[in-house]
Amino acid sequence: MRRMVRSIGAVASGILIAAGPLAAQTITTQQADEILQELRAIRQLLEKMTPPPPAEAPARAAAGNDGTVRLADLSGYMLGREDAPVTIVEFTDLQCPFCQRFANDTFDRLREEYIDTGRVRFITRDLPIPQLHPHAVRAARAARCAGEQGRFWEMHFALVKNADKLSPSFIAEQAQKVGLETLAFVDCSESGRFEAEIQADVDDAAAIGLTGTPSFVVGRTIPQGLEGTRIVGAQPFAVFDARIKALLLAPQ
Repeated sequence: MRRMVRSIGAVASGILIAAGPLAAQTITTQQADEILQELRAIRQLLEKMTPPPPAEAPARAAAGNDGTVRLADLSGYMLGREDAPVTIVEFTDLQCPFCQRFANDTFDRLREEYIDTGRVRFITRDLPIPQLHPHAVRAARAARCAGEQGRFWEMHFALVKNADKLSPSFIAEQAQKVGLETLAFVDCSESGRFEAEIQADVDDAAAIGLTGTPSFVVGRTIPQGLEGTRIVGAQPFAVFDARIKALLLAPQ
């Protein structure tokens, strides 16, 4: 195709060069019309040969001007019923002291009153901030590796509730305490197999304007994903309670 385009371009150049001497002389209206018709024909041919630009993939995450945010990816680890009327997506850094505060002070009541009663689906995703928390990526990877052995939530809470103690040795100790098979856990942790998934979480958080942890998106559960609003920081239970009740009472 490139060879054909070059050939057509050469023809067009030839026409323009040929038109030069004619223009220097007195060209007839018929000659001018013939040159223009030839150039139009070449342009139409080039337009047909040029492939259209690839269609853009639909955005995985986006923020609207009205404060709403949309998440298409809800594939994180989940607690609660999949068809619960309200969904909360958490973006967390397991070494973050404010994530630790949320886990210790707010989450248990949220789970008792809304998640375990079937009214809220809770999904957690990763937003490690290694510039502030050097063990955050390692911890995120460790929790996902524990998930391969069916122990994600046990490892998740063992780490985030002890965010101030995280170190490679502490993470290894918690892996043993939650009953992980050591060799498989070490192999997984050192493989880097979850780097793409963790980065996808980070990218989605950035797309909806989240820069700190913990941050949450709270909205009604819909088949296409989640459309809701943000709650930023280790807010008390009352903040989540008010938002959830408003969603449950709102007309659908």
